Amino acid sequence: MNLRYHELGGIPVDPVTSLYRFGAGGPNLATAVAAANATNRRFALLHVDIDMFHLINLNMGDAVGDQVLAAVAQRLLKAMPSDGWLWRLSSDEFLAGVAYLPGEPDGAALAELLRDAFEAPLWIPPYTLPITLSIGIAVFPDHAADAPALLASAEQALRDTKRDGHNNVGLYSEGGSKTSSDGNFAERFVEALDKRELRLFYQPLIDAQDGGLAGFGALLRWNTANHGLLRPSRFLSTVERAGLSARLGIWVVEAAVRQLADWRDQGLDYLRLSIHLSNSLLAQSDCLDLIAEQLHRHQLGGGALELEISESALALDAHRIHDTLTGLRSLGTTLTVQDFGLGGLSFAALAQYPLDRLKIGRGFIRNVASDPRSAAIVRGIIAMGHRLGMKVTAKGVESEAELGFLRRNHCDFFLGHLFSPPLPVEELDDLIRRRFLLPGVFAATRPERTLLLLDDEENMLRSLGRLFRRDGYHVLTASGVREAFDLLASNPVQVIVSDQRMPDMSGTEFLAKVRDLYPDTIRMVLSGYTDLATITEAINRGAIYRFLTKPWNDDELRGHIQAAFRAHERRAAGEDAY
Repeated sequence: MNLRYHELGGIPVDPVTSLYRFGAGGPNLATAVAAANATNRRFALLHVDIDMFHLINLNMGDAVGDQVLAAVAQRLLKAMPSDGWLWRLSSDEFLAGVAYLPGEPDGAALAELLRDAFEAPLWIPPYTLPITLSIGIAVFPDHAADAPALLASAEQALRDTKRDGHNNVGLYSEGGSKTSSDGNFAERFVEALDKRELRLFYQPLIDAQDGGLAGFGALLRWNTANHGLLRPSRFLSTVERAGLSARLGIWVVEAAVRQLADWRDQGLDYLRLSIHLSNSLLAQSDCLDLIAEQLHRHQLGGGALELEISESALALDAHRIHDTLTGLRSLGTTLTVQDFGLGGLSFAALAQYPLDRLKIGRGFIRNVASDPRSAAIVRGIIAMGHRLGMKVTAKGVESEAELGFLRRNHCDFFLGHLFSPPLPVEELDDLIRRRFLLPGVFAATRPERTLLLLDDEENMLRSLGRLFRRDGYHVLTASGVREAFDLLASNPVQVIVSDQRMPDMSGTEFLAKVRDLYPDTIRMVLSGYTDLATITEAINRGAIYRFLTKPWNDDELRGHIQAAFRAHERRAAGEDAY
């Protein structure tokens, strides 16, 4: 075997994965455990196995198998925290470890990070290979008193976990784990609902305009006695086979609406909540009535509720689904296509339904900062969503590089561990109190966006100024044309909003002059006075970009201004702005 060596220490690493081989002279588990013990930390050891790896070697050959191992190792390494430990143990098995204090991310949190790394399949030309992991977890000193015993306990946890099937995580138990595929699952799951073992965890939804907290995405968890906290991927398929998906979907809606009502009672009326609407519930003829009844019971409008629809749901009974979605939208709810691009939804189908948002999954986001193909796909999804009048959310944002790319390409909302992992509701107070979770990052990367407002009514200027400063714009105000021209001469202005009826010059006349002086500006009229012929002529001559009416809807007006800045930035980048 041709050994390779670590660049700094001269220690041989595995030639296939470029990781240290466990027990081959690299970092030592006993040392990691001793260091954790000396600092009063626990140490979680994860025994990680690639599910069904032998079939890859059998069907595709050892060369492809080695490429898969190398790719898996790199994804695991990238997902590991900076103070974590990672070894290759054997053919398709790895060991990962993390030390932690109470309240810090533990072994279960690390297992989630590792599994999240394989949300998108591997691309090993010419093969696209979905990869899942089985993981056993043991904790020092809870389950073992030293490194050899900890290794044995993690191996036992993996064996117990694999009895339940693939793609599972299990915590070591002296009595072993019980299978989750027995015939009593339906009864045990209904019992779990009754005993409140099901919970919603919440991950912050961040508004791209100012980096502020706009709401939360709700994620389902099952707190089991034998397996600990389970993610939906661990049990949803069994729930579906047991015919309980619709019942679970109703439980999620009820829990979400109760939480929204609680936030409203606390005065937190700006928080929105996003939940997944299961296919089974969406396909029910009374889906609309069930959701409307919950909103009515808690005296809530639908505007605070975002319902995420899978692409596969839109391929069901098209007429009924369309009618249900139309009804849900009439309640004021926001309708989002979940993990867009993974389910093969056609553009024709996307345009057919009354949808408001697209959510891009972690699989597309992971490599946007370094892979041109991933970057092109994400840019295309964002641009297409905006052309269809939709907002776009990026899920799984984990680095500042990813955030910077998404912001430069005008993604509207972000979710991800960069801001916070999913948390139970009792741990959200600090996030809500802070509201701006990464102010330094947003301030450092935010381009200067300058907006000029022209209106001869001072109260209008004050009202508009307050509205737009919320979104982080540099707002200039002028009560007369001369003052506006002075401000344009001394400030780089991208977007101008002018009243139409002013004493010294009409808004369209002013903006026609601005077009000649500053042709790159985006020019709009905001007025309660409508002279259709004049406005039409101004638009046709290119003097104005859009005509907006008074009185206005705050959210709609903010959207128009955001779109105008995007148009300016696309034009500056040499793209078609319209």
